Amino acid sequence: MYTFSSKLKTFSFVLMAVGLLGIGYGFLTAPKNIQEVEALLAADSHGGHGEGNHETASVAHESETAHEAVASEHGKVEAAKHEVKADTEHQEHLEHVLHQLSNKPWAALYVACIFFMLLSLGTLAFYAIQQVAQAGWSPVLFRVMQGITAYLPVGSVIFFIILVLCGLHFNHLFIWLDPEVVKHDELIQTKAGFLNFPFWIVRAAVFLLGWNLYRYYSRKNCLAQDESDDNSFYKKNFNYSAGFLVFFIVTESIMSWDWIMSIDPHWFSTLFGWYVFASFFVSGITMIAMVTVYLKSRGYLENVNSSHIHDLAKFMFGISVFWTYLWFSQFMLIWYANIPEEITYFITRIQEYNLPFFGAVAMNFLFPVLILINTDFKRITWILVMAGIVILLGHYIDFFNMIMPGTVGSSWFIGVPEIASVLFFLGLFIFVVFTALTKAPLLPKRNPFIEESKHFHY
Repeated sequence: MYTFSSKLKTFSFVLMAVGLLGIGYGFLTAPKNIQEVEALLAADSHGGHGEGNHETASVAHESETAHEAVASEHGKVEAAKHEVKADTEHQEHLEHVLHQLSNKPWAALYVACIFFMLLSLGTLAFYAIQQVAQAGWSPVLFRVMQGITAYLPVGSVIFFIILVLCGLHFNHLFIWLDPEVVKHDELIQTKAGFLNFPFWIVRAAVFLLGWNLYRYYSRKNCLAQDESDDNSFYKKNFNYSAGFLVFFIVTESIMSWDWIMSIDPHWFSTLFGWYVFASFFVSGITMIAMVTVYLKSRGYLENVNSSHIHDLAKFMFGISVFWTYLWFSQFMLIWYANIPEEITYFITRIQEYNLPFFGAVAMNFLFPVLILINTDFKRITWILVMAGIVILLGHYIDFFNMIMPGTVGSSWFIGVPEIASVLFFLGLFIFVVFTALTKAPLLPKRNPFIEESKHFHY
């Protein structure tokens, strides 16, 4: 039976405390009105703005003097109209920047929340695949997978609350939730039958409930199998897992449209569901490897050998390549077709998010492929941990790239809200996962394939 280390527990509490303070700071310092936005923009100009105003005032004064000398009354009216229009456009720009900056702490919270929740969902999907495939190598890792998926209910509740707050207009993460925006946008109006808050939130509830029900009953049956004198609970889990995978593959695609792609409601990609899946699936597998290595280093999981670690590393390598294939397919086809409605998605990310956009490719493809392509490296613990950390950070950046441009636009930077949100959810994740691991023996002793798994060698 695993015992939760007091040092690790303290570490998780510290992460959560620091994260909460940082999240609170992000919300407190976000601008609340246009005047605060003007002050921020003025501060950012470092004095240049004032000089620009002086020059503008001088030009305006000269123009006004000349105008008074030669212009007619009609010209004066036109000048007044132009001034009113310019002032209106300026106010609209300030409101736009206000929405972006007020969105920033919300978007940071949203990215971290959905990343850790989907990471646990990716682990659950991997676990279900092992059950349906009747894999002989992986049963010694089932308790690790179940421990990681224990975060799914907690993450689901927090995420659902954030979605409800979006619908109650606490933020502007989803512009199609704003009736004023929809009223003046014909394209969003054509999607209103699907993108409306009641239907959207009901779908979210069904998806989250379905995933969590499978997690609950699959773990319950797995524990019951240990006390059973036949394989009835194992057979139940096989059937539940097959049904879950059908439910999952449908709901995962719709979830990716609802919770990520609809942030940019004018854009769509037929590959997007697969792309999001590959990102959180490889993250889930990577987390299985990281937790396994940690527990092994602490003297637990005595039946896990280097071949099990090697197989996890192979999945990390293979799904990283799969993610890259989807990334390139989505990018290349849209870029080559050069259709204005589609290409704007990548133009925004290349021009305004150049470093994280291409940095994610390096972290999620180049680095893991170059490191994990070597068979021997897949068995070396420190190399696997290093690759795992880079992959997890890289896929957080991937979610950052998917969500931030549509919520904060060019007003992005990785600051206190972003770092604090990651720290909070990381601390919560560690606490929930390692608490769950203490609730049951780490070896499912009555699994039909447990002996094969114990003696697995690649």
